[in-house]
Amino acid sequence: MAEYQAIRKHHTLLEICKRPELAAEVTITAAEKLDVDAAIIFADLLLPLECMGLDFEFKAGEGPVIHRPVRIEEDVVRLRTDRASELGYVAEAISKVVTHFNDTIGIVGFIGAPFTLASYMIEGGGSRNYIHTKTMMYRHPATWQRLLEKLVLVLRDYAAQQVAAGADVIQIFDSWVGALSVPDYREFLLPVTKRLVREVQSLGVPVIYFGVDTASLLPAMRETGADVLGLDWRIPLDEGWRALNYSCAVQGNLDPIMLFADPELLRKRVYEVMQQAAGRPGHIFNLGHGIVPETPVENVQRVVQYVREFSKGGGHV
Repeated sequence: MAEYQAIRKHHTLLEICKRPELAAEVTITAAEKLDVDAAIIFADLLLPLECMGLDFEFKAGEGPVIHRPVRIEEDVVRLRTDRASELGYVAEAISKVVTHFNDTIGIVGFIGAPFTLASYMIEGGGSRNYIHTKTMMYRHPATWQRLLEKLVLVLRDYAAQQVAAGADVIQIFDSWVGALSVPDYREFLLPVTKRLVREVQSLGVPVIYFGVDTASLLPAMRETGADVLGLDWRIPLDEGWRALNYSCAVQGNLDPIMLFADPELLRKRVYEVMQQAAGRPGHIFNLGHGIVPETPVENVQRVVQYVREFSKGGGHV
């Protein structure tokens, strides 16, 4: 969006996150320009790392880089869990967005999930194979669990701040959890993720739990008790929902790159997702992952229009 690019000319991504007036402005502008039904606060998954004692930066072409990765038990021991209040700038931004919209649309807060944040901390950034992460998980399970427990403590407090500021729902992003097999997910991750989901739900809000490339994990992810599971674009929405026995709501799942297609094909694919949902209660239309740079804004607006057309018109392509 041109409005966002104008702000980025003068501020880094982290500066926008940490200045509530800017984070709120970016959030509000996007929600209004796209005319969507909910606004998700502008923030970054890795913000809690700083208050735990890990500095990071975004490098052009590389993404986030953690300069001192967590690799041994002593690194985990040093991590702080008592400074979550330093993340209050996110809650302040949410409060400004809530005031602006005055209950006319939903306000979504979010946190990273234990596995995804742990993998960033251990690998020092993004990864293809998660060798260091899985090595800790397999060879040093006590250290691994201690790291996850510390993350849950911070994430619980972080989510509580967002809910207190007015967030209507918390989305938990487990972006890299698709790197795990089903047995590994169940043994090394499910119990702690379930605990985090329950902790957030105890705040009085529903939880959306989302991962990428997770078709095989969906039944296990359902055991977390999350109210909504996000489906990525790799699995047809009806197939994914059926795998969950329609036991929870689902969110998804248009391929984000479909937003670069011509309007006719885009409309067809949007309608296919809606047809797969078949009007069943509990479907949140969304992309199957995050929006990418250079996406034509007018195509995002078209998607909103197509979803509303389908909803009102009975669903004929």
